[in-house]
Amino acid sequence: MRSLVLLLAVLALGGCMNVSDMAEGTRYQMSDAGLLDHSDSRRVNNLRIQPDSFIYIAQGAFSPPGYPYPRPNVVAEEAFNGFIEYFPMVRRARAPEGLDQAMAEARAAGAHYLLYTRFAKADDRIGNSDEWLDQEYVDRLGIDSGVIQIMLIETSTQYLIDTATIKSRGGLLTFHDNSPADLIGPPLQQYARSLIGISDQ
Repeated sequence: MRSLVLLLAVLALGGCMNVSDMAEGTRYQMSDAGLLDHSDSRRVNNLRIQPDSFIYIAQGAFSPPGYPYPRPNVVAEEAFNGFIEYFPMVRRARAPEGLDQAMAEARAAGAHYLLYTRFAKADDRIGNSDEWLDQEYVDRLGIDSGVIQIMLIETSTQYLIDTATIKSRGGLLTFHDNSPADLIGPPLQQYARSLIGISDQ
């Protein structure tokens, strides 16, 4: 009888999820419920590119409404931080620039692809006492959100390989001292992973 109980216990434990899978599942459920930061990425194409591709990253100079003081080159900086782990040959522009200038610089650098980004929309809600003193509107309390747009262009042909839209929002447990720029790093890294076929599911 004791050996049967032991055997059943071993079989039950063998079918359980490991700790990292359980943690990831819990994080996903909490972000989906709005407690943690959440993002939704929509790609037009699911094409993959080689990990040894040389990617030049640039950001347009467009300043999103609803977010008066973003760092000028924040999307390109966060994209570079997310891409460098998966694409060793990556470079970014030092400042925001137009598409034609970015393409010319990408070609001059010998890049295979231009990753052109823009901060399309942002809503910087009150998340700390300083922001409250600046705005003092109860209806401005809440979680931040933002939208990033991405174009991946082949430099030799100027062919548009992929476009993507990333919508991000903060969570109830993480909104303190956050801004829309704090939400864009993880989904940009996830986009880099998707370009070489690594699934987060």
